[in-house]
Amino acid sequence: MQNVLIINAHQVYPGFSEGTLNQSFADRAMSYFAAQQKETRYVHLQDYMEQPFDIEQQLALHEWADLILIQMPVNWMGVPWLFKKYMDEVYTAGMGGELCNGDGRSRQAPQAQYGSGGTQTSTRYMLSLTFNAPKEAFDDKDQYLFEGKSVDDLFFPMHMNLRFFGMTALPTFASFDVLKNPNIQSDLERFDAHLKAFA
Repeated sequence: MQNVLIINAHQVYPGFSEGTLNQSFADRAMSYFAAQQKETRYVHLQDYMEQPFDIEQQLALHEWADLILIQMPVNWMGVPWLFKKYMDEVYTAGMGGELCNGDGRSRQAPQAQYGSGGTQTSTRYMLSLTFNAPKEAFDDKDQYLFEGKSVDDLFFPMHMNLRFFGMTALPTFASFDVLKNPNIQSDLERFDAHLKAFA
């Protein structure tokens, strides 16, 4: 039995970004994994806007999970503020062994590989991202903003955060142009195929 943790990292901005699309992807993932007879736990960070994270519970979920799916919109080229807060509080607390043993070095061995202290070496993760940017903005050196960079180049810091814990990346899923030129049904179908291929 594979244990799956789904984190919906969407942060609601009333009247602008209510989180419907990210919730649809999260619901789709929960249905898929239920059909695969996987044990699934769901965390919606919006539930913690007015209350503190239960850090011990969140760390226990990460230790329990074989697969972590992080569903989120891309806010200002990175993660939503609420997820950054989650990482600062929960992931920092996990540096005592739940997620990693520090950075893998010690004062006696400061030249050891930095970032090699992860304890979650049997855990896989997948990023599922929603973008205002069109697909054409990436992987093309003639594009003004990203200058040929990929989605995973943009999210390199997030990948390194999870690699710091010893986790292994699965291919990233992205839904593009969700505000100006959405193609939601096609994106949901692509998401189903992505889960089937990689999860």
